Amino acid sequence: MPEVAYGDGQNTTAEELTEFYARLRHPIHAAPAHVQRMMANSAVFVTARVDGGLIGVARGVCDGLRGYLTECKLDPAYQGPAAITRTDGRIEHDLHGIAAEMAKRVLRKMFEDGVCRVDVLAWGTEVDFVEELGFKRPGGLVGLTLVAEEWSGQAGSA
Repeated sequence: MPEVAYGDGQNTTAEELTEFYARLRHPIHAAPAHVQRMMANSAVFVTARVDGGLIGVARGVCDGLRGYLTECKLDPAYQGPAAITRTDGRIEHDLHGIAAEMAKRVLRKMFEDGVCRVDVLAWGTEVDFVEELGFKRPGGLVGLTLVAEEWSGQAGSA
């Protein structure tokens, strides 16, 4: 297993994170200025590094009552052989437990700060990953997404 150093993101630049997203083919399409704002607005930001290089990030946002594990990405080179799509840094095979450690650090900090509930959205194989962290599927919940470029400003008007 590689020697992993976990951090709080203080030594991570928006440019470095933008490059990380590009390397993982994450379709965030954000300029470093947007990424910097995202980092600043995160309640918890955890990084994983090997030999100084960024290999993973996890972060959470919260309003003081509810929290959201908004992101947990790991370079596929540090996942196991069952990582199939190797796209977007999705957690497919956390062989070394690096992604789990990052996620647990985010969750621990949010709960220590008084958050009563943490929610997450997961894609495909990530469902297994978050269930292993203890997340449960609430009945009836439907995840929906609204992308800024598609919003007409008329939602809900008659």
